Amino acid sequence: MAKSKPHSKPTMHDVAAAAGVSQATVSLVLNSAGGSRFSDETRRKVKDAVAQLGYRTNAHAKMLRDGLAGMVGFIGDSVATSPFAGAIIEGAQERAWEDGLLLVTMNTGGDKELEAASLDAMLSYNVAGVVYGSMYHRLLEVPKALAGVPSVVLNSQDRDGHLPSVAPNEVSGGFSATRHLIDAGHARIGMINIELLESGLPAAVGRYEGYTAALAEAGLDADPALVRFGRGGEDDGYKYAMELMTAPEKPTAIFCANDRTAWGAYQAVADLRLSIPHDVSIVGFDNQAIVAPHLRPGLTTFELPFVAMGRRAVELILQGAEPDGRVELMECPLVERKSVTHPKEMP
Repeated sequence: MAKSKPHSKPTMHDVAAAAGVSQATVSLVLNSAGGSRFSDETRRKVKDAVAQLGYRTNAHAKMLRDGLAGMVGFIGDSVATSPFAGAIIEGAQERAWEDGLLLVTMNTGGDKELEAASLDAMLSYNVAGVVYGSMYHRLLEVPKALAGVPSVVLNSQDRDGHLPSVAPNEVSGGFSATRHLIDAGHARIGMINIELLESGLPAAVGRYEGYTAALAEAGLDADPALVRFGRGGEDDGYKYAMELMTAPEKPTAIFCANDRTAWGAYQAVADLRLSIPHDVSIVGFDNQAIVAPHLRPGLTTFELPFVAMGRRAVELILQGAEPDGRVELMECPLVERKSVTHPKEMP
């Protein structure tokens, strides 16, 4: 009895026949080439045929043909393990996949030896490019090995100004947070921030700059007595909110430069038997999923655009990521909850 032939894998020719297009069209659509020469209907037919037939591209053949492994590397300090910054990877992975590329991620925990070994391994596979990410916005010393491959610094900036960077617009975010309180009717607006000179963090410096700019635009004085600088944690939020809310001329609103600080401020307000937002309005920053929605009332805050930044970093790599030192700043959208209202009438 003759043996049955093993089931053969579908080919690009099979996809073309099922979609009613040429094999060249299938190739161009699957490789996101051809610009806008194909209609949405043609792209849909090809992708439907791919799904129906279970077609898979031959990654090994693609590597031999193009000299690339069909992968984008992602190296981060603690991005993959952070409870909120992991969305960066989600955005980067999503954008890479749209072009048929895999995202290979390595979390180094800040270990420079592990970082160097990870980068060597990625480069040995001839990846299409490398995203060099950080859990928080800062100026980074970028590995020199990145000069040999299209690379983008993500959620931080290249201290030497060589590689392109994608980061949050901290100044605009601080301005918008303060403006939101001004628009609600507040004139005495406090701020609890991270120490500027000691940290040098773009987030701390930028958000404070935005705070003072918004006050100036509204014709309000930036009163040093309403500003506190700490380490950015819950304890400082509690300590400094307690100071501000027991002062002879207390603020009617506080802009906390991150959500952890706002969490501490909430506790101080509760211990003083005051109410948010009726006695004091509070705005945070970061929209940390484990904090902001779970406070009572929910915290009005500004979201770091992690998914959008991850997508944009990979987009730049797909465009070649020229080492021009450009810094693309992305806006932080408002997430409005219940922690802000008009100041109550003073006697």
